[in-house]
Amino acid sequence: MEKIEKEVRHRNNQMDRDVKILLIVVILIAVATIVTPWAILTYRPSPFREEHIPPQNIRGDIEFFYTLKTVLSTVNIVLLIILLINYVNIYRKTHSDFTIGLIIFSVVFLMDALTSSPIVMWAFGFRAFGLGPFAMLPDFFKCAALAILLYLSVKY
Repeated sequence: MEKIEKEVRHRNNQMDRDVKILLIVVILIAVATIVTPWAILTYRPSPFREEHIPPQNIRGDIEFFYTLKTVLSTVNIVLLIILLINYVNIYRKTHSDFTIGLIIFSVVFLMDALTSSPIVMWAFGFRAFGLGPFAMLPDFFKCAALAILLYLSVKY
């Protein structure tokens, strides 16, 4: 009888984890879907505001990279917020010093993601240019690392 109850609890925990992971994936897809049209429209010249563009064309500087950077940056922010919430919940249960380190790690990387986001740069009147694919590659690698961290923190 005890073995059956233990198996049922294990299956329920596994289903809870699967639901959490599915919910996180749905949230990330929704965020990317919402941010993509905004990013595409943002990098087009506007007749209503003064654009700060370089005096010459910079070879390899494609708006696609900055649009992708905007989407990846926003997804990273959402991943970091979810990670932060998850680590705070873990800390409430365990009161572990290691978890405090993970919370600090998440907050610092959240500040990094916020300050390097093209949305924030755009809000303060700045535009990035001249980086080509290197505009979005760091955000791509951060996104992959954060997704792995989030998966592991939800799984265990």
